[in-house]
Amino acid sequence: MAFDGITTKAVIAELQQQLIGGKVNKVFQPTKHEIVISIYNQANYTLLLSANPDYCRLHLTNHTKPNPQNAPNFCMLLRKYLVGGKIVDISNYDLERTVQIKLECYNELNDLVIRKLFIQIMSRQSNVILTNDKNVIIDSLRHAEDCLPAHPFEFVKISKKSFLEWQSEQDFIELVRNQNLLQVLPNTFIGFSKTFVKATLQILNINEENAQDMDLSRIYRYLKSIVSNFGTKNILLQAFEKDYSIAEGSAEQSINSSLDEFYNQKEQKSTFLASRNNLLHIVSNNLKKVSKKLENINKKLEECENMETYRIYGELLTANLYKINRDENGQEITVENYYENNVPITIPLNHKINVQKNIEQYFKKYNKLKNALVIVGQQKKEAEKELDYIESIVFSLENAKSVDDIVDVYAEISENVMTKKEIAKKQKNKVSKKKPKEKEIVLQSQEIDSFTVYIGKNNVQNDYLSLKFANKNDLWFHTQKIHGSHVLLRNPENVEVSDEVLMECAKLAKENSKGKMSSNVAVDYCKAKYVKKSPGAKPGLVIYTNYKTIFVK
Repeated sequence: MAFDGITTKAVIAELQQQLIGGKVNKVFQPTKHEIVISIYNQANYTLLLSANPDYCRLHLTNHTKPNPQNAPNFCMLLRKYLVGGKIVDISNYDLERTVQIKLECYNELNDLVIRKLFIQIMSRQSNVILTNDKNVIIDSLRHAEDCLPAHPFEFVKISKKSFLEWQSEQDFIELVRNQNLLQVLPNTFIGFSKTFVKATLQILNINEENAQDMDLSRIYRYLKSIVSNFGTKNILLQAFEKDYSIAEGSAEQSINSSLDEFYNQKEQKSTFLASRNNLLHIVSNNLKKVSKKLENINKKLEECENMETYRIYGELLTANLYKINRDENGQEITVENYYENNVPITIPLNHKINVQKNIEQYFKKYNKLKNALVIVGQQKKEAEKELDYIESIVFSLENAKSVDDIVDVYAEISENVMTKKEIAKKQKNKVSKKKPKEKEIVLQSQEIDSFTVYIGKNNVQNDYLSLKFANKNDLWFHTQKIHGSHVLLRNPENVEVSDEVLMECAKLAKENSKGKMSSNVAVDYCKAKYVKKSPGAKPGLVIYTNYKTIFVK
């Protein structure tokens, strides 16, 4: 990300206008990398300090995050030393990315003292450090060799040139002439990232390798204009190649607000992907277990197919026992099969035991497989239901669009016996004693020719939509034998619905199903009163009758 020195200086300039003179009211630490400070200065502000290696930054925020039940040690220390303190200065050296927030606080003896909060925005080396007025470290968010308590905090300056103090345009041109601008500018001047330089060259339409003196002059004046407009509405944050950069222009919102929106979207996407992949991993493990279980069941059923053969062997041997030496223990024996017109049949024998024992063994196998057939048949039905349910969960996760969708699926599978233990292991250190509030279900809807149509996004919503929300005369749609969303057309007056509307609803059912890429999908529909749920059925699984079918191509 391009949180470089230019961005840091632009943020500080706005913070100086809004926070200096403000009082620290609260301190939170929602994650191990982030500190959130609530400040009052004629209005309430929330300052975010992030030492996250991927999203290290400093800015005001309007987005709240849930806080842990027990505050971490560093958060408690900041509360002790900073709450009630007054912000007297926010600054950094040149365009460096180490920011100092100076506060006036009262100590245990009620004496007025100075304390400093340093924020280092340096990717993996990012940190938040609290010191006294002599820059002796009280504690830090991340304990590194150079950030240990009771040691002096040393501000290391980068051995680059300062563009803020650069006066001569001609010297600038001579310094960068005939060089690759994308390399020389970030390597020469403090605070210039490659993203910022690349965005600048694109805005000015200048080639990084073939810049003339006139182009270099334009770059110099453009950069000078930006650094002279920190804290004004004449610079803005603009999107650039999935990143952002400070640019010249009339700003509709502050740099802080733009950064807040940009990083919130990034974090939401990152959290969404991480949460979805985590749940997909859990569900995939269970899918493999059930698939393996079903494979073993099918093997057992194949064995059961031979049970009648074992019975016939036992009966034929018993019927011909008077012709056979009971103590005979050969590899096989041939007898007449009276089930097939006395055609001779060869029966294999276990040579280690006599014929009588072989007869007993064949009947034992038959009875064992006969009993197993009933039990394994039931196990197969249960395993197929479990497999079908897990596949519906996979469908819900693949079609989830937000973190809230993931949370809904998580809440659903947390109640499933198969996944409960695995989730408990992952969450054993995060178990909350508070009972979670029941979440209000918000259904997706749209209008089709004066009718309102609702769509369920997951199994829980599908159950709610079909069994609680629906009225008896509403029309219910679902793809035939394909996992998908339940679709409901509201029809409280029980009026006749045109074929065109029915087709549009069927298309919605197809588009929100696993068959959305298929060329021809059958969609069943019926009145909602004909949709029922079997006792003990998994969420989202229903049965329906009195239905008709539409084929969507």
